[in-house]
Amino acid sequence: MNALTDSPRCPAMKTNGSAAPGSPSTAEPNSLLTRASSITRALDEVGDKWCLLVIQEVFWGINTFSGMLEATGVSRGVLSDRLKWLQGIGCLRKKTSGGRAGTYHLTRKSTELYASAMMAIAWERKYFRTPALDAVQLRHQRCGQVFTPEMRCRECNELVDGRDVRYTPGPGATRDSRIKKVRRRSSLSANKVPSQRSVYRNLVEIVGDRWTANVIALAFHGYARFDEFNRELPVATNILSGRLRFLEQHGVFGSRAYQQRPRRFEYYLTEKGWDLFPFFLTLLQWGDRWCDSDKRGAPMLLEHTHCNKPLFGVVVCDQCGEELEPFSVTISLE
Repeated sequence: MNALTDSPRCPAMKTNGSAAPGSPSTAEPNSLLTRASSITRALDEVGDKWCLLVIQEVFWGINTFSGMLEATGVSRGVLSDRLKWLQGIGCLRKKTSGGRAGTYHLTRKSTELYASAMMAIAWERKYFRTPALDAVQLRHQRCGQVFTPEMRCRECNELVDGRDVRYTPGPGATRDSRIKKVRRRSSLSANKVPSQRSVYRNLVEIVGDRWTANVIALAFHGYARFDEFNRELPVATNILSGRLRFLEQHGVFGSRAYQQRPRRFEYYLTEKGWDLFPFFLTLLQWGDRWCDSDKRGAPMLLEHTHCNKPLFGVVVCDQCGEELEPFSVTISLE
């Protein structure tokens, strides 16, 4: 299925200026009005670069402020800001005892990001070769084998490929009023993070920006041209141009001219880009579960064209085929 011409557009993604009954029709001050999307909701909660890196460190057991400060290399202000945010959305809880500095712990909500972490590691190891990454070993405790995570359809057990998905609007296909976040920022690249446990830093560098990740998500639906992205995203044109250029430079997008005078380009997902789909699907499924504050249901329904049944991606061990449960994997950095 060609990403530019044959990929089915989800009707819920088409811009027609109307909103579903009961959804906001105008944005509140300091907010953005966009089409409801579980991926966007998930990214708004945990898709920030430093939120992703903090959660990764807590998965590794680094749960003190000083430990995370050393691991990430970020400023105290930025780290404090992200820890407060993650506590506020229920992804971390802080324990204090005897007047000592508190420790931060995962909640049920953040533990269910484990599937996202597994698919992030799989993508990172496929497209980036460094001695540190090559030394990473994932061992499934259930079967005892060193393995690579993979995503399969729960219904037919086939490997999930974003080109084999059909989209239709779900019961929650409304519009979201998204808060314009003003956060402390750091110019430190994820690639410069000192932690040796940062096993998907390149993915974080690419998707750890809300607009870059939103552009990738739209590309899965066949959006290809600048004007199409611009109509869907409430972002300045110079920012959108920069994100498209960034994705092309990193090999996630390719481009080709569709018009000569003036010269205009359309963008398409490369294999590297399509291979991000399982990671994004884990975010969508997490967003469906944890980010539906109005309880309307999923904004989008996915059908697997291999089996013509609803698609739910399950992350499994490629050696024994069992679904990977949180903390069922031993990660070693040999």
